[in-house]
Amino acid sequence: MWTLDELLDRVSAALAAEYSGAPNGRVRDVPDKRAVRWYATTGLVDRPSAMRGRSALYEKRHLLQLVAVKRLQSEGRTLADIQAELAGATDTTLAAIARVPSHLLESDEAGVPAEEVRPRFWAAPAAPRPAAADVGTAAGVPTAPPAAAAPPVPAARPAPAAPPSAAAPPAAPTGTPPAPPHPPAFALNGVALPGGAVLLIPGTPSAADRAEIAAAARPLLDLLAARGLLNERDQS
Repeated sequence: MWTLDELLDRVSAALAAEYSGAPNGRVRDVPDKRAVRWYATTGLVDRPSAMRGRSALYEKRHLLQLVAVKRLQSEGRTLADIQAELAGATDTTLAAIARVPSHLLESDEAGVPAEEVRPRFWAAPAAPRPAAADVGTAAGVPTAPPAAAAPPVPAARPAPAAPPSAAAPPAAPTGTPPAPPHPPAFALNGVALPGGAVLLIPGTPSAADRAEIAAAARPLLDLLAARGLLNERDQS
């Protein structure tokens, strides 16, 4: 595994050969840290594989993804087109596009102490919760025996019915009417757009959805950029 700095060094070394650079002067030849984090937010690149302290760790697939993105950008492809093409791509497909030298794909595991690496806990399946009896037995605490059944309570005798001549009192008001039901709650998902803009939608978009949304939002992004409401440094 590599830190972000080490990953970017390998990306630069991989692009040093047979890379003409991006035709658009606004696109960096080699991505910086902010660009890599933005790529991970939009789904162009996988999120870090693990953490070492507060440092994110990356692997072979991240290197292949970053180099493949830059090689396709050098052909004049937009990020939306690249995202649609590389969505769900296997390592074999990425390797054919990236053409990274084999020695750069070797991971220096000796430099990463195992006890300092924290895996992605959010990606691991949740362990089943043990039953209460199993918890007590494992901790060496004796569990209490089941409580004895309570003796049956004799049924109450019904009250005598009122005589027919007695008028029934009016029913008392039951209080305020029940509140109307609340609308069902739903989670919002963010689709990151260039310039630091984020679009919130109630659904869960796929990689292809994100690419089409980014392409459809281009007129809005141009308007926001013209009014100085975007971060132009995030247009990588």
